Amino acid sequence: MEKDYLLHKWLNNEATPEELEQLKTDPEYASYIQIAAASAGFEMPEMDSESNFKAISNKIKPVHQLHKPNIFSIVWKVAAVFAVLLVGYYYTTTLDTSVKTEIAQTETFSLPDNSEVVLNAGSKITYNKKNWTNSRELSLDGEAYFKVTKGNKFSVKTVEGTVSVLGTQFNVFARDGLFTVACYEGLVSVAFNDTLLKVPAGSKVQIENGKLVINETADTPSPVWLAHESNFENAPLSLVLKELERQYPIKITSEKVVSEHRFSGTFTHENLELALKAICEPLHLNYITNENGTVIINAKNSE
Repeated sequence: MEKDYLLHKWLNNEATPEELEQLKTDPEYASYIQIAAASAGFEMPEMDSESNFKAISNKIKPVHQLHKPNIFSIVWKVAAVFAVLLVGYYYTTTLDTSVKTEIAQTETFSLPDNSEVVLNAGSKITYNKKNWTNSRELSLDGEAYFKVTKGNKFSVKTVEGTVSVLGTQFNVFARDGLFTVACYEGLVSVAFNDTLLKVPAGSKVQIENGKLVINETADTPSPVWLAHESNFENAPLSLVLKELERQYPIKITSEKVVSEHRFSGTFTHENLELALKAICEPLHLNYITNENGTVIINAKNSE
């Protein structure tokens, strides 16, 4: 330890002559002389503290402060999710139910109160199943036969008018300005254009373009279309041909003869040739059926 102390004092030019003489007696003194001579030319680099601070600061990545969750933000997010679920539930539970038939198709089904409906071809019924107990109301586009269970008011709405009952059997036809209601059991109420009619069992009414044209006894104990026939009384031929297109997969071209004729009678849903004859022969019309499913109807004296 004394040797290191003497060496330190000598390198700092602080050793006394006696201490120098003592150091010279060390066998490694010659090596000390060489080291001292070599290090005498060393210079300490100047320290630029400002530049060094900037360099270190640029390399240090900023530390982002962790934000505590905002309680109001969480509440709003929960409320938004709840609102979406509520809207979805409301939409699915209030969504209307629709039953639709295609060409030559009939459909029999029951309503939530077990009332029975038979829907004719090319027709549609829409109702709300969820609210049915409070409001027995449905919309009809086309023709349907109803067997209604007794209860609160039962209403069938169409673009031509509304039929209301408490419990009965009746048929409604509403297409292209023609509105026909036939009652087979009980009593029905028919409202159209600020007019209210009571139709008892065994009676029928026919309203055309908002005007009552027929109010008489029903010809049959049930709708003939349930037996695969269509029946019309003094109906526009254009409407009859549209009904024919609903019962058969055909397209009819009738040119000018449609506006000139009205039809009373019946045609079958089970044989197109017989149906065309039933319509055309009483009106003195010709018809041509093509393989592509089109039917051309014209007057017999036309070429």
